[in-house]
Amino acid sequence: METTEISTRAEFAQWAIQRAQEIMTNEGAAFAIAARDMNEDALANSATQLGQAIADAMLEVFDGLLTE
Repeated sequence: METTEISTRAEFAQWAIQRAQEIMTNEGAAFAIAARDMNEDALANSATQLGQAIADAMLEVFDGLLTE
């Protein structure tokens, strides 16, 4: 993942929107497919991956704050 410098609230909002889109495109799609197919194992796995992607994005922001 490339590093992005965020200097304003608007830049942060734009970053958050882009990260949310990436997460939903990747992990959200797998979650939706598992739900559609009523595959409980895949649903649990994809839910875990979706949650991890969200947590990773939040930690990415936090880690960026620590370097300042």
